[in-house]
Amino acid sequence: MPAETDSSPRGGFREYGSSILIAVGLALLIRSTVVQAFYIPSGSMEETLFVGDYLLANKFVYGAPVEIPALSEPLFRLPALRDPQQGDIIIFRSKTEAGRDLIKRCVAVGGQTVEMRDKQLFVDGEPLALPPMGKQTDRRILPGSVSPRDNHGPIRVPADSFFMMGDNRDNSNDSRFFGPVPRRLIKGKAMIIYWSSTLVSGPLYTGLPQLLLDAGNFLWNLPTLPFRTRYSRLGTIIN
Repeated sequence: MPAETDSSPRGGFREYGSSILIAVGLALLIRSTVVQAFYIPSGSMEETLFVGDYLLANKFVYGAPVEIPALSEPLFRLPALRDPQQGDIIIFRSKTEAGRDLIKRCVAVGGQTVEMRDKQLFVDGEPLALPPMGKQTDRRILPGSVSPRDNHGPIRVPADSFFMMGDNRDNSNDSRFFGPVPRRLIKGKAMIIYWSSTLVSGPLYTGLPQLLLDAGNFLWNLPTLPFRTRYSRLGTIIN
């Protein structure tokens, strides 16, 4: 005899709910271990990345951190395909602000020596040129006693750590200020820009929860989105 099936509305809702839970679980698994979306909120990586760029990061290549939102540190890391390398653009957890992610370019790895001399970056005593889209816009050269921006080091990067710098060298809060980034804070490698648009500030309201402010700003920007989209940047490989 054919197996009996539950054709009642309750059975349909149960199957529908199970499908949703499986889909959500798979999405969370992929987000945690394979790929994750990130948004660029500042100009510290200009002209490589712009405010309003939305990108996907490969979390698998460096060994994805398995995280629980309530914990500041990952439970463990999956096996890595390779280590971060000089020139990689990397997303990592901030060393100074809990819960915040940063994106910078790796300029040196563990065991290398980094020094800034009058705005020129040296790695192991050799000058390292700006990235192709990098820039320095401030003609002033700040002494090391005032700021580590233009004169810093030399320092040796600790083992299993990485020295990160923004491509917009004069306007980036990076390892010159907060030091090398340990591997445990690294989340993934920037991969591709999937959306990019300029933003228009919505009307200012006070006393509203952040969720409502974000929703209001989204609705304010939505009608003009086709006219603000940077279509030429869609699908750009990040390097």
